[in-house]
Amino acid sequence: MATEYDLVILGGGTGGYVAAIRASQLGLKTAVVEKANLGGTCLHKGCIPSKALLRSAEVFATAKRSDEFGVETSNVSLNFVKVQERKQSIVNQLHQGVTQLMKKGKIDVYEGLGRILGPSIFSPMPGTISVEMNNGDENEMLIPKNVIISTGSRPRSLPGLDIDGEMVLTSDEALELETLPNSIIIVGGGVIGIEWASMLADFGLEVTVLEYSERILPTEDKEISKEMERLLSKKGIKIYTSAKVLPDTVEKNNSSVTITAEYKEEKTPFTADKILVSVGRLPNVEGIGLENTDIKLEKGFIDTNEFYQTKESHIYAIGDVIGGLQLAHVASHEGIVAVEHIANQKPLPIDESMISKCIYSSPEIASVGFTEDEAKEKGFNVKIGKFPFKAIGKALVYGESDGFVKLVVDKDTDDILGVHMIGPHVTDMISEAGLAKVLDATPWEVSHTIHPHPTLSEAIGEAALAVDGKAIHF
Repeated sequence: MATEYDLVILGGGTGGYVAAIRASQLGLKTAVVEKANLGGTCLHKGCIPSKALLRSAEVFATAKRSDEFGVETSNVSLNFVKVQERKQSIVNQLHQGVTQLMKKGKIDVYEGLGRILGPSIFSPMPGTISVEMNNGDENEMLIPKNVIISTGSRPRSLPGLDIDGEMVLTSDEALELETLPNSIIIVGGGVIGIEWASMLADFGLEVTVLEYSERILPTEDKEISKEMERLLSKKGIKIYTSAKVLPDTVEKNNSSVTITAEYKEEKTPFTADKILVSVGRLPNVEGIGLENTDIKLEKGFIDTNEFYQTKESHIYAIGDVIGGLQLAHVASHEGIVAVEHIANQKPLPIDESMISKCIYSSPEIASVGFTEDEAKEKGFNVKIGKFPFKAIGKALVYGESDGFVKLVVDKDTDDILGVHMIGPHVTDMISEAGLAKVLDATPWEVSHTIHPHPTLSEAIGEAALAVDGKAIHF
């Protein structure tokens, strides 16, 4: 059976289902093909479940120091079964919500593996989608005018470091742990690795981080990275930078696993109950029929233009599968741009310097725009404004006063080039900085926004004042 559509989307993750909803709003007859569950990695194996676990870890860590707040407790314990049950309940609720959104938009959902076919009896151009249905029914043939590939990504491993799902894990397996180990080695000190390090340390594990680069979070501002390393070390996390994990050095016994890394020019063994490999993600480009098209790959990722068109102009690609900033909110907006381009709405291309990035560790990190080093490398004459949370009343009330807000500003034009934060709830605060970037605001304009007192957001206004040495409270 063959069904015609204006748009078929391969992959029902965050980028895919948001694109489908926007297409429906624009009157396009739309279908989504999803081989697993609507919501994709973000909802089922990434953003949402990991943040649910992080929240439980935060509550547990706070409960253990509740006497600081005058709340006396005893025998605070962790029921990890309930932690996992809560996580799954949140995932299930959101999954049900996405399913209802598909119904509301009259978007057809095909549960199965979709493959792009080449020119055939159905169409003279590549793009017909053959869906191998999960329920065993015969393949469905979808004939779209346009296609969006939104097949996402999966955890990457390292040569000679095989994932067994038991003692050597990726984040996928770690999210499904039924019990927590006593200790863990995290290979990779990037965003995902640091979130897991923070979470597991707050759950009470002995955590060791092995990072290949000279510092953890190498894409963040150096001062932010340095402060995070200091604060994680205060939690008891052992961090080894410039540590190169050596291939084929994993040794397992019944209760522990050892891996060897080259650290300070010596081969150093590290032992723990489990190893978590967190070294980036690979695009899901296999098995979807790209070989039947003229679509090009660049370093394994699908190559697109600024409106997410591939070399086949009627086939678009968005999200992790095209590389760049592999973030759920980026995929969503890429999907909207692609759909609006299909519908001749003349969307504006996305400017990566306007995209806010968040790390949901404890403390949190959030940023938008250029780091100080990036700004200098691009030739800007830079001035800096910083303000610490220890001078903010609300941070002291919260009992979380580590960290700071940092503004990177063009001294010649007074344009804000970047904003970087580490501290309590900064992932909720970064949108003010993002809006300031979109509106091309100056520090003067940000500082003259009257921030309510007492709030954590006062740190942004004070940091803006600090750019010109006018901070009030520090």
